[in-house]
Amino acid sequence: MPKEDDLLTRLIDRLGLPAEATRRGFIRSTIGITGFSALAWAGKSAAAPFVILENARGILVTDTTRCVGCRRCELACTEYNDGRAQPALARIKVARNYSYGPRGPRTGFGRSEGEFGNLRMVQDTCLQCPHPVPCSVACPNDAIIADDKTGARRVDTRKCKGCRLCLQACPWEMIAFDDEAKKATKCFLCDGTPECAEACPALALRYVPWRDLTHHVPVRRAVLRALSDKQAAACRECH
Repeated sequence: MPKEDDLLTRLIDRLGLPAEATRRGFIRSTIGITGFSALAWAGKSAAAPFVILENARGILVTDTTRCVGCRRCELACTEYNDGRAQPALARIKVARNYSYGPRGPRTGFGRSEGEFGNLRMVQDTCLQCPHPVPCSVACPNDAIIADDKTGARRVDTRKCKGCRLCLQACPWEMIAFDDEAKKATKCFLCDGTPECAEACPALALRYVPWRDLTHHVPVRRAVLRALSDKQAAACRECH
């Protein structure tokens, strides 16, 4: 079975790229994206596909058995990122998990395990998805990128036009929208020192090395991923 580096070397030779082209430089470049289908063809027997958007280097994990529902994490998030106390704008969402009451089943951040939920306080955080990143794929302006320092997926406010397509694309509804700035916003791990974890008095939040949790955390809603013609052409062979 050919190694991943051997496959990359073959593809670089086929595309006529300079010999000094690096794996990381190739993946980050435009030709890396358009050449992805060729790489997938060349290495169909490889164990895993190449990653276009590099994984984050860390992730926030939660312990719902410790959370006391003080919501200091939400305040810390907005005070650090937005200079104001506004939990509705927080990149971390905390709510009690229940599914009953005069208004019928509860919807939103409660996960509703069991018929009536388990009444546990649940903290929901961005999963820093691996490629293909739903919010990034949905953005028509390429405004959701990987942070150079942490690899976290963050919103480039210079490119964001406030279309809200990323809000609709996230299966976990973890994109927030700043109505004052008319910009989308999401967790970028506070440059590697998440303020929410620092503020938690119950140690219910931890910043740990990244792992893929997208298949372990229940989604809140099914989403329809819409691709531009350019994105669809780049992704068709693999996805």
